[in-house]
Amino acid sequence: MVAALKFIQHSWFDSEKNLAFSLPKFIGHRGAAGYAPENTLASIHKAACLGTSWVEFDVQLTHDNELVLFHDSSLERTTNGRGLVADQCLESLKDLDAGSWFGSDFTGETIPTLNQALGTARELDLGCNVEIKSSFGRERETVRAVARTIVNFSKPQTILVSSFCHKTLKLVKYYLPTVPRALIVRNIPANWQSLIKQMQCSSLHVSQESLDQRQVQMVQSTGIKLLAFTINNRKRAESLFAMGVSSIFTDVPGKIFCL
Repeated sequence: MVAALKFIQHSWFDSEKNLAFSLPKFIGHRGAAGYAPENTLASIHKAACLGTSWVEFDVQLTHDNELVLFHDSSLERTTNGRGLVADQCLESLKDLDAGSWFGSDFTGETIPTLNQALGTARELDLGCNVEIKSSFGRERETVRAVARTIVNFSKPQTILVSSFCHKTLKLVKYYLPTVPRALIVRNIPANWQSLIKQMQCSSLHVSQESLDQRQVQMVQSTGIKLLAFTINNRKRAESLFAMGVSSIFTDVPGKIFCL
Protein backbone atom coordinates (compact mmCIF):
# COMPACT_ATOMS: atom_id res chain seq x y z
CA MET A 1 0.00 0.00 0.00
CA VAL A 2 2.79 2.44 0.93
CA ALA A 3 4.56 1.84 -2.38
CA ALA A 4 1.34 2.40 -4.29
CA LEU A 5 0.71 5.71 -2.57
CA LYS A 6 4.26 6.86 -3.22
CA PHE A 7 3.72 6.09 -6.90
CA ILE A 8 0.62 8.25 -6.97
CA GLN A 9 2.29 11.19 -5.27
CA HIS A 10 5.49 11.03 -7.34
CA SER A 11 4.02 10.46 -10.77
CA TRP A 12 3.03 13.30 -13.08
CA PHE A 13 0.60 14.51 -10.38
CA ASP A 14 3.59 15.59 -8.27
CA SER A 15 4.90 18.29 -10.60
CA GLU A 16 4.08 21.95 -10.09
CA LYS A 17 1.42 22.68 -12.66
CA ASN A 18 -1.20 25.34 -13.04
CA LEU A 19 -4.63 24.04 -11.97
CA ALA A 20 -6.30 26.27 -14.56
CA PHE A 21 -8.30 24.25 -17.04
CA SER A 22 -10.77 24.67 -19.86
CA LEU A 23 -14.36 23.40 -19.81
CA PRO A 24 -17.08 23.47 -22.46
CA LYS A 25 -20.35 25.36 -21.96
CA PHE A 26 -22.26 22.09 -21.56
CA ILE A 27 -21.37 19.02 -19.52
CA GLY A 28 -23.44 15.86 -19.77
CA HIS A 29 -24.96 15.11 -16.36
CA ARG A 30 -24.44 11.46 -15.35
CA GLY A 31 -23.60 10.92 -18.99
CA ALA A 32 -26.73 11.98 -20.84
CA ALA A 33 -29.27 11.07 -18.17
CA GLY A 34 -32.24 12.39 -20.13
CA TYR A 35 -31.65 9.90 -22.93
CA ALA A 36 -30.14 6.82 -21.25
CA PRO A 37 -29.95 5.36 -17.74
CA GLU A 38 -27.74 7.58 -15.59
CA ASN A 39 -24.18 6.61 -14.72
CA THR A 40 -23.97 3.80 -17.27
CA LEU A 41 -21.71 3.22 -20.24
CA ALA A 42 -24.79 3.60 -22.46
CA SER A 43 -25.30 7.08 -21.05
CA ILE A 44 -21.67 8.03 -21.66
CA HIS A 45 -21.88 6.77 -25.25
CA LYS A 46 -25.12 8.70 -25.79
CA ALA A 47 -23.51 11.91 -24.53
CA ALA A 48 -20.70 11.48 -27.03
CA CYS A 49 -23.17 10.79 -29.85
CA LEU A 50 -24.92 14.06 -29.01
CA GLY A 51 -21.67 15.99 -29.37
CA THR A 52 -20.82 16.36 -25.69
CA SER A 53 -17.10 16.79 -25.03
CA TRP A 54 -17.32 16.38 -21.24
CA VAL A 55 -19.42 14.15 -18.98
CA GLU A 56 -20.03 14.06 -15.24
CA PHE A 57 -20.66 10.90 -13.25
CA ASP A 58 -20.80 9.79 -9.62
CA VAL A 59 -18.51 7.20 -8.02
CA GLN A 60 -18.83 5.20 -4.82
CA LEU A 61 -16.77 2.54 -3.06
CA THR A 62 -18.18 -0.96 -2.73
CA HIS A 63 -17.82 -3.23 0.29
CA ASP A 64 -14.79 -4.87 -1.34
CA ASN A 65 -13.16 -1.51 -2.16
CA GLU A 66 -14.04 -1.31 -5.84
CA LEU A 67 -15.24 1.93 -7.43
CA VAL A 68 -18.56 1.92 -9.28
CA LEU A 69 -20.65 4.59 -10.99
CA PHE A 70 -23.74 5.19 -8.88
CA HIS A 71 -25.53 8.24 -7.51
CA ASP A 72 -27.85 7.09 -4.73
CA SER A 73 -26.65 5.44 -1.55
CA SER A 74 -29.21 2.66 -2.10
CA LEU A 75 -29.91 0.49 -5.13
CA GLU A 76 -33.69 0.59 -5.39
CA ARG A 77 -34.33 3.60 -7.65
CA THR A 78 -32.15 2.63 -10.61
CA THR A 79 -31.64 -1.14 -10.37
CA ASN A 80 -33.50 -4.34 -9.53
CA GLY A 81 -31.42 -4.70 -6.38
CA ARG A 82 -31.96 -3.70 -2.78
CA GLY A 83 -29.76 -2.32 -0.01
CA LEU A 84 -26.83 0.07 0.18
CA VAL A 85 -24.17 0.22 -2.50
CA ALA A 86 -21.49 0.38 0.20
CA ASP A 87 -22.66 -2.96 1.61
CA GLN A 88 -22.39 -4.83 -1.70
CA CYS A 89 -19.44 -6.52 -3.37
CA LEU A 90 -18.65 -5.73 -6.99
CA GLU A 91 -19.53 -9.24 -8.16
CA SER A 92 -23.10 -8.94 -6.86
CA LEU A 93 -23.51 -5.42 -8.24
CA LYS A 94 -22.43 -6.53 -11.72
CA ASP A 95 -25.34 -8.99 -11.76
CA LEU A 96 -27.93 -6.22 -11.37
CA ASP A 97 -29.99 -4.66 -14.16
CA ALA A 98 -29.27 -0.92 -14.17
CA GLY A 99 -31.18 -0.12 -17.35
CA SER A 100 -34.73 -1.52 -17.29
CA TRP A 101 -36.02 1.18 -14.94
CA PHE A 102 -35.29 3.72 -17.69
CA GLY A 103 -36.67 1.74 -20.63
CA SER A 104 -36.82 -1.69 -22.20
CA ASP A 105 -34.16 -0.73 -24.74
CA PHE A 106 -31.65 -0.68 -21.90
CA THR A 107 -32.54 -3.97 -20.24
CA GLY A 108 -29.39 -5.69 -19.05
CA GLU A 109 -27.31 -2.51 -18.79
CA THR A 110 -24.91 -3.01 -15.90
CA ILE A 111 -23.33 -0.82 -13.24
CA PRO A 112 -19.88 0.13 -14.60
CA THR A 113 -16.67 0.51 -12.65
CA LEU A 114 -14.73 3.78 -12.67
CA ASN A 115 -12.05 1.94 -14.61
CA GLN A 116 -14.56 1.04 -17.33
CA ALA A 117 -16.01 4.54 -17.44
CA LEU A 118 -12.63 6.24 -17.81
CA GLY A 119 -11.61 3.74 -20.46
CA THR A 120 -14.80 4.41 -22.41
CA ALA A 121 -14.36 8.17 -22.03
CA ARG A 122 -10.80 7.93 -23.31
CA GLU A 123 -11.94 5.96 -26.37
CA LEU A 124 -14.59 8.62 -27.04
CA ASP A 125 -12.20 11.52 -26.33
CA LEU A 126 -14.34 12.85 -23.47
CA GLY A 127 -13.27 14.88 -20.47
CA CYS A 128 -14.63 13.62 -17.15
CA ASN A 129 -15.96 15.29 -14.02
CA VAL A 130 -15.65 12.55 -11.40
CA GLU A 131 -17.96 13.34 -8.48
CA ILE A 132 -16.96 11.38 -5.39
CA LYS A 133 -19.75 10.13 -3.14
CA SER A 134 -17.83 9.07 -0.03
CA SER A 135 -19.40 6.89 2.63
CA PHE A 136 -18.95 8.35 6.12
CA GLY A 137 -15.73 7.04 7.62
CA ARG A 138 -14.43 5.72 4.28
CA GLU A 139 -13.34 9.01 2.73
CA ARG A 140 -9.62 8.22 2.70
CA GLU A 141 -9.92 4.75 1.20
CA THR A 142 -12.36 6.10 -1.40
CA VAL A 143 -10.03 8.90 -2.50
CA ARG A 144 -7.01 6.60 -2.59
CA ALA A 145 -8.93 4.21 -4.83
CA VAL A 146 -9.95 7.09 -7.11
CA ALA A 147 -6.35 8.31 -7.27
CA ARG A 148 -4.99 4.88 -8.16
CA THR A 149 -7.54 4.57 -10.96
CA ILE A 150 -7.11 8.07 -12.39
CA VAL A 151 -3.32 7.90 -12.49
CA ASN A 152 -3.51 5.06 -15.00
CA PHE A 153 -5.67 6.87 -17.50
CA SER A 154 -5.12 10.42 -18.55
CA LYS A 155 -3.52 13.80 -18.32
CA PRO A 156 -4.72 16.13 -15.56
CA GLN A 157 -6.51 18.56 -17.87
CA THR A 158 -9.03 15.90 -18.98
CA ILE A 159 -10.26 15.13 -15.45
CA LEU A 160 -11.94 17.25 -12.79
CA VAL A 161 -12.74 15.79 -9.37
CA SER A 162 -15.63 17.22 -7.36
CA SER A 163 -17.52 16.52 -4.15
CA PHE A 164 -19.91 17.99 -1.62
CA CYS A 165 -17.68 16.57 1.13
CA HIS A 166 -14.97 18.90 2.45
CA LYS A 167 -12.93 16.06 3.94
CA THR A 168 -12.99 14.24 0.62
CA LEU A 169 -11.71 17.28 -1.29
CA LYS A 170 -8.90 17.85 1.20
CA LEU A 171 -7.83 14.26 0.61
CA VAL A 172 -8.05 14.74 -3.16
CA LYS A 173 -5.78 17.77 -2.76
CA TYR A 174 -3.25 15.54 -0.96
CA TYR A 175 -3.36 12.49 -3.23
CA LEU A 176 -3.99 14.25 -6.56
CA PRO A 177 -2.48 17.71 -6.01
CA THR A 178 -2.47 18.87 -9.64
CA VAL A 179 -5.83 17.46 -10.71
CA PRO A 180 -8.43 20.28 -10.73
CA ARG A 181 -10.94 20.13 -7.88
CA ALA A 182 -14.43 21.55 -7.43
CA LEU A 183 -16.60 22.12 -4.38
CA ILE A 184 -20.29 21.34 -4.88
CA VAL A 185 -22.93 23.25 -2.88
CA ARG A 186 -26.68 23.65 -2.95
CA ASN A 187 -26.37 27.28 -1.84
CA ILE A 188 -23.26 29.44 -1.75
CA PRO A 189 -22.16 29.62 1.91
CA ALA A 190 -20.89 32.80 3.53
CA ASN A 191 -17.43 31.25 3.94
CA TRP A 192 -17.17 29.93 0.38
CA GLN A 193 -13.90 31.75 -0.34
CA SER A 194 -12.26 30.24 2.73
CA LEU A 195 -13.42 26.76 1.72
CA ILE A 196 -12.19 27.19 -1.85
CA LYS A 197 -8.81 28.35 -0.55
CA GLN A 198 -8.48 25.47 1.93
CA MET A 199 -9.13 22.87 -0.75
CA GLN A 200 -7.51 24.89 -3.57
CA CYS A 201 -10.51 24.37 -5.82
CA SER A 202 -10.60 25.66 -9.39
CA SER A 203 -14.37 25.86 -9.58
CA LEU A 204 -17.54 26.07 -7.53
CA HIS A 205 -20.54 24.00 -8.63
CA VAL A 206 -23.87 25.42 -7.46
CA SER A 207 -27.52 24.40 -7.76
CA GLN A 208 -29.10 26.61 -10.41
CA GLU A 209 -32.17 27.11 -8.23
CA SER A 210 -30.29 29.35 -5.82
CA LEU A 211 -28.29 31.43 -8.29
CA ASP A 212 -28.73 35.09 -9.18
CA GLN A 213 -26.52 37.53 -11.06
CA ARG A 214 -25.02 39.08 -7.92
CA GLN A 215 -23.79 35.69 -6.73
CA VAL A 216 -22.42 34.74 -10.12
CA GLN A 217 -20.49 37.99 -10.47
CA MET A 218 -19.23 37.70 -6.88
CA VAL A 219 -17.69 34.30 -7.57
CA GLN A 220 -16.42 35.03 -11.08
CA SER A 221 -14.71 38.24 -9.93
CA THR A 222 -12.33 36.11 -7.83
CA GLY A 223 -11.20 34.08 -10.84
CA ILE A 224 -13.05 30.95 -9.72
CA LYS A 225 -15.20 29.27 -12.36
CA LEU A 226 -18.86 28.91 -11.44
CA LEU A 227 -20.76 25.96 -12.87
CA ALA A 228 -24.50 25.41 -12.41
CA PHE A 229 -26.50 22.19 -12.12
CA THR A 230 -28.82 20.75 -13.41
CA ILE A 231 -30.40 22.72 -16.29
CA ASN A 232 -32.66 21.11 -18.89
CA ASN A 233 -34.49 24.24 -19.99
CA ARG A 234 -33.10 26.40 -22.80
CA LYS A 235 -34.42 29.70 -21.43
CA ARG A 236 -32.91 29.04 -18.02
CA ALA A 237 -29.62 28.09 -19.65
CA GLU A 238 -29.64 31.33 -21.65
CA SER A 239 -30.32 33.30 -18.47
CA LEU A 240 -27.46 31.66 -16.57
CA PHE A 241 -24.97 32.24 -19.37
CA ALA A 242 -26.08 35.88 -19.53
CA MET A 243 -25.31 36.16 -15.80
CA GLY A 244 -21.79 34.89 -16.45
CA VAL A 245 -21.97 31.21 -15.48
CA SER A 246 -19.02 29.36 -17.04
CA SER A 247 -20.70 26.02 -17.75
CA ILE A 248 -23.86 24.09 -17.00
CA PHE A 249 -24.62 20.45 -16.30
CA THR A 250 -27.52 19.08 -18.31
CA ASP A 251 -29.34 15.77 -18.73
CA VAL A 252 -30.33 16.72 -22.28
CA PRO A 253 -27.28 18.15 -24.07
CA GLY A 254 -28.77 17.60 -27.51
CA LYS A 255 -31.77 19.75 -26.61
CA ILE A 256 -29.84 22.89 -25.67
CA PHE A 257 -26.57 22.65 -27.60
CA CYS A 258 -27.75 25.26 -30.09
CA LEU A 259 -27.32 28.04 -27.51
